[in-house]
Amino acid sequence: MMVILGNWIFHNRNGLFPLFYLLLFIPSPGMLANPLHAMIIGFAVAILGQSVRVFTIGLAYIIRGGKDRRIYAEDLVTTGVFAHCRNPLYLGNILVLAGLGIASNSLLFNCLATPLFLFFWQAIVYAEEQYLLTKFGTPYTDYCKRVNRWLPSIKGLGKTVKGMVFKWKRVVIREYTATYIWMSGAVLIVMKHFYFHSDRYNFASWKWLFVILLISLLFLYLFARYLKKSGKLTSD
Repeated sequence: MMVILGNWIFHNRNGLFPLFYLLLFIPSPGMLANPLHAMIIGFAVAILGQSVRVFTIGLAYIIRGGKDRRIYAEDLVTTGVFAHCRNPLYLGNILVLAGLGIASNSLLFNCLATPLFLFFWQAIVYAEEQYLLTKFGTPYTDYCKRVNRWLPSIKGLGKTVKGMVFKWKRVVIREYTATYIWMSGAVLIVMKHFYFHSDRYNFASWKWLFVILLISLLFLYLFARYLKKSGKLTSD
């Protein structure tokens, strides 16, 4: 059942997952009395998640976008961060959205949306594992015995990093869209807190800085997109 559900979620993820970002802005009781504390903790978690993704993609990239909106893999990648965690990219996704949820200080989001988001990724992972087991057989089974599904192991991480080349161009090409989306969401979360907590913050004094940040992020996104589409920035 979970495999069937995971395949369906994977097929429709581009329409489903953006809804979680919209839920960040639904009015809700807060979790912490001071929204600043929520933002500090939440953005730290989100940055950790992005760092995991950058580190993973920079060392060894695995095709997880699927093919024809279906789960697909050309090779069994077990190097780089994948030698320490079987799903580091998904772990990064979870940390980013969970961090934004904490930063939003939304009780509704953290009690309902975050657990649902975790459930969706778990279902996708079950479906992927079934696919990989069918395609790669014993090598994949052996890999699963050595490496945890979610909890990263730091044992030998230094040796892994030392023996590989970090490819920053690949990070830019693969990550510019996702990074733009969550960082813009982070700015909007700060704007929300400043606007609805007028007793703590003067929104009018900061609004132009928010506008400049959003425009700057959009510019960087379009610039990265131009570099990729024009072929001026390429990687494997």
